[in-house]
Amino acid sequence: MPAGDPARRGRASHSTGDAPQEPARSPDAPQAQGLRRAAPSPRSPAAPALGYPRGPIQDRRLLMTAPLTQATGRRKRAVARVRLRPGSGQVTVNGRQAEDYFPSQSHRMAFMAPLRVTNTAEMYDIDVNMHGGGANGQAGALRLGISRALVALDPEMREVLKQEGFLTRDDRKKESKKYGLKKARKAPQYSKR
Repeated sequence: MPAGDPARRGRASHSTGDAPQEPARSPDAPQAQGLRRAAPSPRSPAAPALGYPRGPIQDRRLLMTAPLTQATGRRKRAVARVRLRPGSGQVTVNGRQAEDYFPSQSHRMAFMAPLRVTNTAEMYDIDVNMHGGGANGQAGALRLGISRALVALDPEMREVLKQEGFLTRDDRKKESKKYGLKKARKAPQYSKR
């Protein structure tokens, strides 16, 4: 059909007029040639070495002895990964001393209870990775983790720790909120009209 045909009047024409006037560009390979080297440039002596900077914390970790045992304790939303090493009774939580991490005396007494009951407070250094929960949940998680680690080292301690209730996982958690309610069970105020 010719281009001026009334049947094709409203449509766009796909003739050679729509094609680009010049040929497609060649890739930029000739321009980029010679920009990259075959090998990386040599490192200068002043350049930092790859990896993490070697500071006092990393050196201390290299000197530490391998842990005797590892255990995990949980309470509410808190998770404590506990490592016991032979030592003098120092407790480190997330790289901080226990007195700094748990300023409350009651929390410190709670997680040290398994060590007091088994008379092992001065025998082991304890390193803890802790996350989640609040102070109370974290202290409970740490107590369970220490208790499990002690039992892994000496199964005879199990009876004493079990009688004190230190090996029982307290599985009480916050109940999830329900839609249509304010909290897990609290409903909005009822209005008759």
